[in-house]
Amino acid sequence: MAKILVVDDDAVLCLNVAEFLKGAGHKCDLSHDAEEASQMLERFQYDIVLMDWELPDGSGVQTIKKFRANNGVTPILMLTGRSAIEDKEQGLDAGADDYLTKPFHMKELVARIKALLRRPPMVPGDELRVGELLMKPEKRQVFLSGVEVSLRNIEFSVLEFFMRNPGKVFKPEKIIERVWESTTDVSVHAVYSCIKRLKQALDKQGKESIFRNIPGQGYELVEK
Repeated sequence: MAKILVVDDDAVLCLNVAEFLKGAGHKCDLSHDAEEASQMLERFQYDIVLMDWELPDGSGVQTIKKFRANNGVTPILMLTGRSAIEDKEQGLDAGADDYLTKPFHMKELVARIKALLRRPPMVPGDELRVGELLMKPEKRQVFLSGVEVSLRNIEFSVLEFFMRNPGKVFKPEKIIERVWESTTDVSVHAVYSCIKRLKQALDKQGKESIFRNIPGQGYELVEK
């Protein structure tokens, strides 16, 4: 699961891309202009950005330059109808990591995203393992000691986030930034409730909880 920002003035294309990526298990935020995209990049953290070249209030290239100038390191894939070599060079020189010419096939888009993320767990068929937990992201399955556990979508996403970052501590606000879509109005109480449900589903009686709450710091998934 990755959190992706899709920036394109074509609202229909944005929605189609978002729906396809959500079907692949990702979270998507949408933006249709350069100013809004810059604000979202400042406020939220993304795993990858899909950036159109032509935007109503500016250029995707300039937006990328501004983001990189502010030390933004998120991988960026440009989406554009321009196919000239000179245009590709300009986009890549601005700080884009890859370039995809419209029209494109959704499967090729997903392949480019997986390549840019450079995260081995995202490869189809791979599994995540932490202690007695086994997750198959592609199939949306979780097993505890070999027994499949049924989880809600948001619980699965939160658990996947922690399983990709075992042993790391995250504050509730950071979990919201990485897992929930920015358009979703949620508070830290949503995180507390979600982790409580995960504990109920995954903790074994008489054993230490899989989640450790460190006062003043946040939660971590215990590697055991």
